[in-house]
Amino acid sequence: MSTESSTGPRLSLDTRAARNLATTTKTRPQMQAITSRWLLRRLPWVDVRGGTYRVNRRLTHRVGRGRVSVVLNGADDVRIIPETLSELPPLRGFDDLEMLRAIASTFAPREFQAGDVIAESGAPITETYIVARGRLDRLATGAYGDTQLLGVITDGEHLGDEALAQESPHWSCTVRAATAGTILVSPWQEFQRLFDGSPALREHVERYLEETRRPVNRRGEAAVAIASGHVGEPVIDGTFVDYDLHPREYELSVTQSVLRIHTRVADLYNDPMSQLEQQLRLTVHEIREREEWELLNNREFGLLHNAEYGQRISTWSGPPTPDDLDDLISMRRKTRLLLAHPKAIAAFFRECNKRGLVPGSADVDGHEIPAWRGVPIFPCGKIPISEHHTTSILAMRTGEEDQGVVGLYQTGLPEEHEPGLNVRFMGINQQAVMSYLVSAYYSAAILVPDAIGILENVDIAAPRV
Repeated sequence: MSTESSTGPRLSLDTRAARNLATTTKTRPQMQAITSRWLLRRLPWVDVRGGTYRVNRRLTHRVGRGRVSVVLNGADDVRIIPETLSELPPLRGFDDLEMLRAIASTFAPREFQAGDVIAESGAPITETYIVARGRLDRLATGAYGDTQLLGVITDGEHLGDEALAQESPHWSCTVRAATAGTILVSPWQEFQRLFDGSPALREHVERYLEETRRPVNRRGEAAVAIASGHVGEPVIDGTFVDYDLHPREYELSVTQSVLRIHTRVADLYNDPMSQLEQQLRLTVHEIREREEWELLNNREFGLLHNAEYGQRISTWSGPPTPDDLDDLISMRRKTRLLLAHPKAIAAFFRECNKRGLVPGSADVDGHEIPAWRGVPIFPCGKIPISEHHTTSILAMRTGEEDQGVVGLYQTGLPEEHEPGLNVRFMGINQQAVMSYLVSAYYSAAILVPDAIGILENVDIAAPRV
């Protein structure tokens, strides 16, 4: 190798050669998958002794409305999954699969186009509808004669089943198609035929109707008799607060991994950084990332799947507008945080720009976080985006004191490395490889239904320029 430069002989040691004798300044191993994990950081965590957390609630008489699942195999093959008909309030808890299949067979698909009127306000209810795909608007005439949009109905939602609780059922509002789509239609006389021929179905529906007639508060909980505004000495009714006899219990879930390190690496290559420490640090980060994903997406306890359908609303027009977030926040008291995919936050900012609005910000632990109405909007890339470029935005009230959402873990684990996470040595095999079992135990609980709400069908696609 020549020691001469382009201007003549080199007068000192080349820097490339000097590096062979120098000690480099190194960083710790870096990892692209590490995120801010705001959900884990903002949830209040409850120490669950015994591994199970029971949520006791007042007895509720009002049956919630779920969503029916529909299989779309083409324009002419649209079918209901019979088991999901139990999401209809009159059929909640009904487990006769043969009868559910018979009820499902009464539904036939019907196509509709944008602008079609599905139901007219004041007309008698003669059919039950389940939306297979598309969007319907609920419209009513306001006090001054203008048309008001009361809400939207989207995939899996249903209407017309409320006629069971009415003697002379009529549509309370007009239902008009906002987009083209498909609904499944069942005539009431078909259900009446099955109802008359099945003692089990008749008994179940009559029990449901009896429940709907019981006095309840505005949340559907068993009413408590209270006297107020009286004078003199009237007899005051006695009362008690009834409890749910079958409260939900949450068992801690687990995420685990076995970390393997060769003893030669651990013995010889620990200066200036411990190989075990760095390997363990990155493994814990990966487990925590998976933990946050599970808290959102796990079908058993994940927040996206366990929020009640009564706390889910759809966007008015597709993109997330200030009006949509106002509706979402107003559904509960003390909304502490909003959680959204970064692309959903960007879509919301676009809508604010169109209106000339500037979203505020909130200082959270020294971080400047975008906010709306004073509620911080935290980014979370683990909220899924559908193939149609739609996603969801979550709003939460947190903490046991406020009957909100809480995270669950257990502290004091054997060989605990972090709260709720332990690292246990498993031994050395015949190939001289050490093994460590890394385990994280966690779950999440929604104490009352309105602790969490979800804005669904959030369109994040950027508009064409």
